[in-house]
Amino acid sequence: MKPLGIGLIGTGYMGKCHALAWNAVKTVFGDVERPRLVHLAEANAGLASARAAEFGFEKATADWRALIADPDVDVVSVTTPNQFHAEMAIAALQAGKHVWCEKPMAPAYADAERMLQIARQSGKVAVLGYNYIQNPIMRHIKTLIGEGAIGSVNHIRVEMDEDFMADPDVLFYWKSELSAGYGALDDFAVHPLSLLWYLFGHVEAVTTDMVKPYADRPLKEGGRRAVENHDAANVLMRLGGGISAVLMANRAAWGRKGRIALQIYGSKGSIVYDQERMNEFELYQAEGRGSEQGFRKILAAPAHQPYDRFIPAPGHGLGFNDLKIIECRELIRAISGEPASIVTFEDGLRIEKSVHAMAQSFHERRWIEIG
Repeated sequence: MKPLGIGLIGTGYMGKCHALAWNAVKTVFGDVERPRLVHLAEANAGLASARAAEFGFEKATADWRALIADPDVDVVSVTTPNQFHAEMAIAALQAGKHVWCEKPMAPAYADAERMLQIARQSGKVAVLGYNYIQNPIMRHIKTLIGEGAIGSVNHIRVEMDEDFMADPDVLFYWKSELSAGYGALDDFAVHPLSLLWYLFGHVEAVTTDMVKPYADRPLKEGGRRAVENHDAANVLMRLGGGISAVLMANRAAWGRKGRIALQIYGSKGSIVYDQERMNEFELYQAEGRGSEQGFRKILAAPAHQPYDRFIPAPGHGLGFNDLKIIECRELIRAISGEPASIVTFEDGLRIEKSVHAMAQSFHERRWIEIG
């Protein structure tokens, strides 16, 4: 397979993350052609040129449509704010490009549906940036559950908390606009939803409460602006197989930096995981003498592939960007026609459907079944 030509739209936090992944995927995995970093787009020409030089791209533009029209671009990474995902991803697919789009698909469900429709029509690979499912530890947890290591799973609790909106004096910016989505649910809680999907399948029913810790935020130019979405949410869920679940998400939780706390309870044991300690999990198995039963801490190691592609020794630890490199390799697998562990637009739309059902439940104050 010839080297893939890469286009990158957006160079913020996730844009740089994608650039690091495209730069490193050959070095880490070795079994792929080194991607050609062809074209980078940013909001203005000066910034685009600077970022292209930093990230290693051949060309730069302030017009993302020019990037999409570039015949040397085979794959487009879309890492812009949520409200731009649909237009850019659809344009790229219609131009015959594969798409790697950051989550969520789009604030409006109709736009997400359109993204899937165009992806199907294009025949191209279209995936979403849910890199937490790529953690070798998460893959091993999935294997343990499949092997029955904790028996039949009956209850799950998952919490996602960060504190980037915890300070009431943080300036109002696009993440508090209704045009960006519901807030904690779709900007944020889609990550734990991706883990639930990966481990157990999609959510079947929900009932939700959402709150605004702060009614308004200061503006840079003075005055204040009302917060338009919700920074915290609590959701009761039913999954397939009679599994009950609880989801709690909070973007205003002081002290929490990148927490996804996952507790899985089964008939023969439990599994506990926390994203802030992403290179370990705890396993409890109700076997042997009660006097020696207890949670065992298991550290990430070469046995948890593809950890071994990064580090030859256990306990040294992978990071957030490493998971993105793994996700990049899985995307290349999919483009090559190989089996791949990815969140396609198909599965991503079902995650989006769950989020919109949660918001509907909040407004209608009732359980919502998800078809």
